[in-house]
Amino acid sequence: MVFIQNYLLKSVKKPIRNYLRSRFLDTLRLTTKGGHGGNGLPKYGGVGGQGGAVYFVAKEGKSLRDVVTKYPNKRVVAGNGEESSKARILGRRGMDQKVEVPVGIRVLDQETGIISELDEEGKSFLAAGGGSGGCSGNSFLGKPGQLRTVTLDLKLIADVGLVGFPNAGKSTLVKAISNASPKIASYPFTTIRPQIATIEYKDYRQITIADLPGLIEGAHANFGMGHKFLKHVERTRLLLIIVDVFGFQLSQQHRKRNCLETVYALNKELELYDKTLLDKPCALIINKMDKEGAVDEICKFEQYFHSLEDGLKLCPEELIPTKLLSIDAVIPISAKSMKEIEKVKQEVRTILDMKAEEMVQEESADRSEQLQLKLNERGPKVV
Repeated sequence: MVFIQNYLLKSVKKPIRNYLRSRFLDTLRLTTKGGHGGNGLPKYGGVGGQGGAVYFVAKEGKSLRDVVTKYPNKRVVAGNGEESSKARILGRRGMDQKVEVPVGIRVLDQETGIISELDEEGKSFLAAGGGSGGCSGNSFLGKPGQLRTVTLDLKLIADVGLVGFPNAGKSTLVKAISNASPKIASYPFTTIRPQIATIEYKDYRQITIADLPGLIEGAHANFGMGHKFLKHVERTRLLLIIVDVFGFQLSQQHRKRNCLETVYALNKELELYDKTLLDKPCALIINKMDKEGAVDEICKFEQYFHSLEDGLKLCPEELIPTKLLSIDAVIPISAKSMKEIEKVKQEVRTILDMKAEEMVQEESADRSEQLQLKLNERGPKVV
């Protein structure tokens, strides 16, 4: 009786809790297996069909959660090749498996590292090839397909990456500037997973912004899931750094940083994670200017925001970076004021357009130089 009761209890599947169902996935490990090649037919010289293959195909609108839903056991197996027979001498190829993954995926192998980057719509990668069919060269015995375990690592692709310490007002800004509805509260770490929001303009221009969970000091060394969040900044075109005008203090055990020190701390974390991030254009938002004493506070450090090098004398030694951010615009705002939010939207658009124009001019100059070199080349002389 006890055995039957335990069996019945095990057969009842517990429903997935809501917080697990909605959890953001940016890393997924999958086992892929190509199909087995079909056996040949020695009597008639028949050739077995080749095994199917497993492909990853980048597609907009997809997520790793969709992949888990379709393959709950995290195993993707292609179809086996058809065996040769009197009715069909040439066996048919096994069915391929095409796994649709979000754009921005890196395919990682434990032994070789990065083996592919699917950063464009429609881009594909062969994850596991099918085995060859049986023929005279292999004694008419079909070969097994390739077996490979890979990790799908997602890096969000957005125009703007929003970076800041907890409780700086990132979620309030994102809600005001876009059509997103992030969680907002008066305590830190309300954003617990990255998300993409869209800034819309009256002329139908759209700019995407990646809202990342708040960093903490030591994020470069993966404290507070630092690598999990910082990696999403790598594919953005503009860094939008937001700081509280009154600074930041993680807890009573941590030292309080003023707003200038907060900028240097974020600069340091980005530098230690990846120095190339500091080459990106950057805008600095000083938030919570609606609070009492905010004007006096920003006046103390305003002269240093445009030239961080001049303010290094006020920076604690442990926060001094070797490479500094180049800040294109400093925008003091209150994220609750729609008038000031419009100013942020226009500033973001102006910087992106200006940088895009500079890139076009550089590419045009390079093409002109290459064309000039070709025109200057001299062919063989006819004697």
